Amino acid sequence: MKDIDAISGDVLDVALRLHRDLGPGLLESVYEAVLAARLEAMGYTVARQRSVDIEFEGIRIEGAFRIDVLVDERLIIEIKSVERLLPVHAKQLLTYLRLTKQPVGLLINFGGETLKEGVRRLVNNHQPSASSAPLREKI
Repeated sequence: MKDIDAISGDVLDVALRLHRDLGPGLLESVYEAVLAARLEAMGYTVARQRSVDIEFEGIRIEGAFRIDVLVDERLIIEIKSVERLLPVHAKQLLTYLRLTKQPVGLLINFGGETLKEGVRRLVNNHQPSASSAPLREKI
């Protein structure tokens, strides 16, 4: 099993080549399909549009969200093709990481002039705080 940093490095290498060769402005689905195919050719297990169920207060929500690309069941990739990334895009990926208990994710925006400003590596350091613990009445 490859180290998560090695996987991230391979993903970024492929993403840089994609952006250089295909250019910005295509649909996210195009970048997703080509990125997934290249990673599979490199020997990675790749899932596209992985449906994720969540449970909230005892209620199970099937297919609550979809992960764009999941590499080797460990690295979540969220793909965008927008002029520039917004804070909400990073929040979206961080929520996916927290809900799936995955350690690392990559937010890759193929819409910018260069890919350098469109890549963010996010780490899940979620630890429940005391304030998020269930409230208990004191007797």
